[in-house]
Amino acid sequence: METETVEVNERYGKEYAGKYVFREITRIKRLRIIKKYTKYHPQTGAVIDSDVGAIDAEITWASLKEQPENKPITLEKLLSEDAEMGVPIKLTTLFAKTVNSLNGLSPEEIKNS
Repeated sequence: METETVEVNERYGKEYAGKYVFREITRIKRLRIIKKYTKYHPQTGAVIDSDVGAIDAEITWASLKEQPENKPITLEKLLSEDAEMGVPIKLTTLFAKTVNSLNGLSPEEIKNS
């Protein structure tokens, strides 16, 4: 499976500086994550709602294979709505672009899966 490395400087904070390695995930892993955060109509099966942010965070977490020794990234931090506890938005955006490129996903594809 394909991997991509992202080198992060101290721009996002000293705690996040270092090397991050992401690897593409399997199709079934992606589908299970999407299903976990999607609500379907019981009779029609049509999508009622999906939490695209949570889907993005879980796919990022599932793709993350290496990070700096201090382990600054956790699923809880990726899912956090608290600005003090969560990962900086610009850093998560960088990670999301990398992960979506690896996994061939656009935000529209995530929403419609």
